[in-house]
Amino acid sequence: MVAPVKFSGTAEAIAEKVHNFASDTFKIMLTNTAPIVGNSVKADLTEIAAGNGYTAGGVAITVVSSSQTGGVYTLMSNASLIIATPTGGPIGPYRYAVMYNDTQTSPAKPLVQWWDYGSSVTANVGEGSIKIDFDPAGTPGRVLSLT
Repeated sequence: MVAPVKFSGTAEAIAEKVHNFASDTFKIMLTNTAPIVGNSVKADLTEIAAGNGYTAGGVAITVVSSSQTGGVYTLMSNASLIIATPTGGPIGPYRYAVMYNDTQTSPAKPLVQWWDYGSSVTANVGEGSIKIDFDPAGTPGRVLSLT
């Protein structure tokens, strides 16, 4: 998976205590609409339709650890995150996986970063799960790094 792209408001949101990576719930949703760095909240994007195994709002990230070493903060999760498994029909098309804070209400559901699959994808029944490999070589995997 390619490196994530942070939204322009992410650093400010962290500095102003909008995101609490120790206690807030962060989710990853799918969209086929290209995010732009100036997007700030989930409502700025069009999520793909729920159904056939994909749940509206996406799936929560399980944080397994976080650390700060040499001025770099790292948030770790399981090596892979399964977003959905197609059942009863296809999921998509989608191209982007977007991380957002599902806990915050002001602003509502602020965006953090996104990953680009490179082209629009439709996941069909029998093709396996839609997932993000944070670290294909093992576990845990780095979800977010801040310097």
